[in-house]
Amino acid sequence: MLAIGGNSLIRSKDKSSFADQLATTADTCRYIADIVEAGHEVVVTHGNGPQVGFILIRSHLARNRLPEIPLDACNAQTQAEIGYMIQQSLDNEFKRRGIKKPVVTVVTQVVVDAADPAFQHPSKPVGPFYTKGEAAKLQKELGWVLREDAGRGFRRLVPSPQPMEVVEKPEVECLLRSGAVVIACGGGGIPVVRQNGTLAGVAAVIDKDLASSLLAGEIGAERLVISTAVPQVYLNYGQANQQALGAVQMEEMRKHIVARQFPSGSMGPKIEAALDFLRRGGREVVITDPDHLSDALAGKAGTHVTN
Repeated sequence: MLAIGGNSLIRSKDKSSFADQLATTADTCRYIADIVEAGHEVVVTHGNGPQVGFILIRSHLARNRLPEIPLDACNAQTQAEIGYMIQQSLDNEFKRRGIKKPVVTVVTQVVVDAADPAFQHPSKPVGPFYTKGEAAKLQKELGWVLREDAGRGFRRLVPSPQPMEVVEKPEVECLLRSGAVVIACGGGGIPVVRQNGTLAGVAAVIDKDLASSLLAGEIGAERLVISTAVPQVYLNYGQANQQALGAVQMEEMRKHIVARQFPSGSMGPKIEAALDFLRRGGREVVITDPDHLSDALAGKAGTHVTN
């Protein structure tokens, strides 16, 4: 299981057009092809935060002509869009290398609990900034929760519940058995709740790495690889006494969590996902950046967390 972050799709604010994203995705897919060429079976998951933000901004600008786009629909759209970019780029790379392997995107729903406490405490900011007047109107008309964000305006907050079940897990397994590289759980998956035997989308954001951990555990993956912006996990990150972590056991990582080494807005969710995967029976979690993926899988780079 390979979870790629937002930096694998958008490298800078001035390089965010579709063409720019496609070019960046092609670069990332060369690293993925290296892994496949080495003989690994791969499921790819990805972030979608910036892309969902783009849709919400477009929706806001067109609000006087068209209805606002629901957040679950934004996730579905970006799963398909980013899946298309990865599918095409990876397939092209495979053809250049003579690798005969299909690449398939599964638009994935992930079940959350309607009683999850996160629904009572929305905390994940999404979309554009609004004026105070716009925020009051949206709160009244759509029932959104909006809070002022560091003097830059008001921003919508949505819940971030825990993922419980990947609805399309059987389809992912079937595609893997057929020999395909599968792209799934984009952006953490579309959050849905069960209601009297049916599914319904909800306005929420599931952490991408936690959803990746869940899917990896459900399909019996041995290894979860989390690709991020740094080559390794660090203690005292950005300080003079910064220390890179190589091979780490679960218990040691838990102590670092207690010591608040990993901020919730950056490395924290990745470490939480790593420990969750190991608790589900996974063998190893590797955390590194795209440039070091192959070396990390060979044990020569990255942070390796084991049980």
